[in-house]
Amino acid sequence: MTSTPLTLTEGHPGRLRQLTVSEYEELSHLAIVDVRPTLEMGWYEISAGKKIGAVSVGSLEVIVRPKITDLNRLIFLLGYSGHRDLWRDDHIRLTEADDLLPALAEAFSRIATRATDQGLLQDYRTVNDTLPVLRGRMLAGEQMTRRYGLPIPVAVEYDDFTVDTPENRLLLAATLRMLSVPRISATARRRLLRLRVALADVTKPARGTALPTWQATRLNARYHPALHLAGIVMSAQSFEQHAGDLSVSGFMFDMWRVFEDFVCAALSESLGGRTATQYGISLDDADRVTMRPDLIWFDGQRRVCAVIDAKYKAERPEGFPYADLYQLLAYCTATGLQHGHLVYAKGNEPSRTHVVREAGVTIHCHTVDLSASPAELLERVEQIGATVRRLA
Repeated sequence: MTSTPLTLTEGHPGRLRQLTVSEYEELSHLAIVDVRPTLEMGWYEISAGKKIGAVSVGSLEVIVRPKITDLNRLIFLLGYSGHRDLWRDDHIRLTEADDLLPALAEAFSRIATRATDQGLLQDYRTVNDTLPVLRGRMLAGEQMTRRYGLPIPVAVEYDDFTVDTPENRLLLAATLRMLSVPRISATARRRLLRLRVALADVTKPARGTALPTWQATRLNARYHPALHLAGIVMSAQSFEQHAGDLSVSGFMFDMWRVFEDFVCAALSESLGGRTATQYGISLDDADRVTMRPDLIWFDGQRRVCAVIDAKYKAERPEGFPYADLYQLLAYCTATGLQHGHLVYAKGNEPSRTHVVREAGVTIHCHTVDLSASPAELLERVEQIGATVRRLA
């Protein structure tokens, strides 16, 4: 079997590929691609699913590219809600890259290297330990109960000025994840290896544990861009497992979540006031049917004055999916609003308005062209926000 990667693009036709039974079963289990058997034994049609990224199943590598061809634009969407200004730094803009993941490795290696060039961030950490000598203060209670009053070792608590900080632990986690990405450039790999050596005294994250949390302060300001990008890297789903004799590994993003996060963050900024994402509302009086719109905008008295849902999926050739209109009608009915808003990633359909017969509800379908520049994207979101404010 050839080792050439199978490259797919969102929304494009699938491709035929010969697979073993084990490869078919594992690819079917992964949500990154849709696999359909053909009439010819051993041949399958593989098309992009709801995620982008790369998976390696045995000797087969599958790469799913986003329909956004400009990787700078995609990474702008990825990072907007965390740190918008990061993606306007010309020193980390991407030029040519085969896929998203090597591009992310290139960007992260550059910005993390720049953040740590002046030395690793250090901070005080409270340490509880048992030592042969007294350091800091002795924990008398623990010394008497657990050490039975023996003179040594001494149960102590002290403050240690260390590089093992949450910020450095997050950078190390992102560095290790990026090093697992196949086909990154030699330059990016060298930068990542130097980062791993520089972070040698930092605790390696344990599998399955929560990511370190950090607070933006003046002291860690030079780390901010790298930390936001590390958060983006770690937000992607990464997995590695073994199915019998077949090794499976991968790295994936949910594009619908990327688009939804961008729309909610940008619209919240445009609308101002109080907003909430995935806020629970009830369709029935008994509160048995709960719905969660992507974004709700409240007035000063905490009354709902606008409801918005973001939809990354492509519209049908003849118009927007009817199910989305039914969904927004339910939101408007439950909240008593006369206007509801759907925000789509632009495809074939222009913006459109639907007036629901006998309901007194108007559903506005807005579109955002993801091929536009970051400034144009934000301007379009501001236009949508102005419409929402006017109709509220």
